[in-house]
Amino acid sequence: MATDWRSIPSLTALRAFAATAELRNFSQAARVLNVTHAAVAQQVRALEEQLGRPLVQREGRGVSLTVDGEQLALALGEGFGAIQRGLEALRAGEADRPVRITLTATFAAQWLMPRLKDFWQQQPDIGLSLHPDSKVVDLHRERMDLAIRYGNGDWPGVETQYLTSARLVVAGTPALIGNRDVTVAEMAEMDWVLARNWPEQDAYLRQLGLDPEALSSTDISSEELALAAARQGLGLVVESVALIESDVAEGRLRIVHESREKLPAYFIVTLPGPRRAAAREFLKWLKSQS
Repeated sequence: MATDWRSIPSLTALRAFAATAELRNFSQAARVLNVTHAAVAQQVRALEEQLGRPLVQREGRGVSLTVDGEQLALALGEGFGAIQRGLEALRAGEADRPVRITLTATFAAQWLMPRLKDFWQQQPDIGLSLHPDSKVVDLHRERMDLAIRYGNGDWPGVETQYLTSARLVVAGTPALIGNRDVTVAEMAEMDWVLARNWPEQDAYLRQLGLDPEALSSTDISSEELALAAARQGLGLVVESVALIESDVAEGRLRIVHESREKLPAYFIVTLPGPRRAAAREFLKWLKSQS
């Protein structure tokens, strides 16, 4: 049966009466509800007027319940008890649920995973659930705590914080390019491994004066696979500087050209509103890595 919400008195009045019925005292009810004695008494009187019958009667320094008051108190005790149990179960489940993060597979593998040891050393009891996806995921519908997105940081309906540069670079193995500077004319004659359907990559190459369609390139289905092929010396690759930090530091790849554009970049994306304690700790750590 559908609930007739219009016939139900205000929750404030029902809470005031239920607390009074449990404690048999307006002052004690006021303390547990963090309001004044007068406010509780006023709410109970308003409830009596709405229902058209007395519910409490003064008895010394406290109150006693009428027959109707006892009946209502029993029903409210069951109802508020069920609400409390439901909220406790929800809070317990939320506390145990891992922090859910949506991000691209390449960013997860190349930037986040190498850093996670530090997070787990600091927060060993917080679980993480990574959800690699090349598509933009609806955080609310998919119950994600946060996303790491590549772009200009101007997505509607969410809050964004800068995480790290996504400045594009051209890189290749030392065996392929040696230790010398490589000119754009020389790049045009070299082999490439290019990710399919990546407009930013193609725009960057055109800014360099290179035509992506005219290059001798192997067409790779994803950015991550293109990077793997470049590590094998199969050609030059376009990649975000954030994703090849370890490759450059360990000598697997060498950068031969860097973009000077500040955007796009990688941003932390969250929904407006309160966040779970575990999510707050992960966000605090994540921002410390930028």
